[in-house]
Amino acid sequence: MKTIKLKNILWQTLKKLSNLSISISLLLIIAIISMIGTIIEQNQSIAYYEKNYPINIESVKLIINWKIILNLGLDHIYSNPFFITILTLFFFSLLTCTLSNQLPALKNARKWKFLQKTKRVNDKAHFTEINQISICNIIYSLHSNNYYIFHKQQNIYGYKGLTGRIAPIFVHFSIILTLIGSLINLLYGFTAQEIIPEGEIFHVKNIIESGFNSKLPNNLIGKINNFSIAYNNNNSIKQFFSNVTLYNNKNQHINQKYIFVNSPLIFNNVTFYQTDWEINSIRLKIGNSQTIQKTILKNTINNQNLWSCQLPINNKSYILLVFTKLNDRIFIYDQLNNFITSVGLQDKIVIDNTTIKIIEIMTKTGLQIKIDPGIFITYSGFLILMVSIMISYMSYSQVWVTATKEFIELAGFTNRATLTFEEDVINIQEIYTNYTWPSNLNI
Repeated sequence: MKTIKLKNILWQTLKKLSNLSISISLLLIIAIISMIGTIIEQNQSIAYYEKNYPINIESVKLIINWKIILNLGLDHIYSNPFFITILTLFFFSLLTCTLSNQLPALKNARKWKFLQKTKRVNDKAHFTEINQISICNIIYSLHSNNYYIFHKQQNIYGYKGLTGRIAPIFVHFSIILTLIGSLINLLYGFTAQEIIPEGEIFHVKNIIESGFNSKLPNNLIGKINNFSIAYNNNNSIKQFFSNVTLYNNKNQHINQKYIFVNSPLIFNNVTFYQTDWEINSIRLKIGNSQTIQKTILKNTINNQNLWSCQLPINNKSYILLVFTKLNDRIFIYDQLNNFITSVGLQDKIVIDNTTIKIIEIMTKTGLQIKIDPGIFITYSGFLILMVSIMISYMSYSQVWVTATKEFIELAGFTNRATLTFEEDVINIQEIYTNYTWPSNLNI
């Protein structure tokens, strides 16, 4: 008895979850939380939130400050237990609604529903009367308009567009798949961000997000062979490329690819995305010295990025190296900002009896390394959702016919595209009126 009561309580709870108002409320909460997650930057350091969301600004307290963000978990809102709970409830709401409401409704839609009086359909139905009486003609007319027909004595029931009734089920199914894929990513996925100098070897270390059961690929070693940038005619960046090589823990080459934005390297479910780049430093020789490395500073003037480096020539003077593109010439200015000359890489120049040779501009490339084991399921959910949206535009139409001694009563109802359905009814009447059965048929 206790088991039966427990099952009843569980079923009643699930039935309440399938209520449309509850589903809409859950969806609204999910939308609001997602908006908050879009506004507040996610997975940043505490120092970042302290700087951008201080408690006091000119003695006025902000509604949202860094303490509220951290205490409520708004810095990782998509992995917050509250958000996961809401998603779980929404998942069961959709699943229960599909099993308890939509599938039975689809099954009932395929059954014939004879009515003794067409006036019993509903107030929104289309009604018409035909003076001539011929069951065969009306069946032929409905069949010509692609209706599935059921006939019993003087009553006829027909429907078409049953596919339109399937669309809501597929919508629910697609959202369920998307939630399942997101849950798998939450449990087993991870995201890392690395900034690697050109020519350097890297391991996956800087973890931004990680699932509860995620595992790092400890047998992967990467190397950035080179980095390059393609420019448009107006000096804006067209695309930037990184030549990435992967090795296993035995230093064996296993994969290599030039990656760029929207063209990642994928190996064993690990995806390497091109995300960003930086200019790190410049290597040069001054006189007979060994190769030295100087840090580069980035500046933005009139929405254009440029990089500069201050280089001492002697104890009294210095020069300023400025460039705007990796493959462009380097401009040299004196300490009074007067232009001196421009040089290319590997060129030698003499300034104040001192020979200067610029050898290399050192760059860094930004990579995002992700494992998304549920991404295929998520994309499948989105694909099914798009298909189901197109299918949902198909109308589901029903027609009831009752023959009396004097005339034929026809009633019809559709869930959308009312004007098209009215044209269907007119077409049925025209076919019924104009069609003549062959004289040799005894019908």
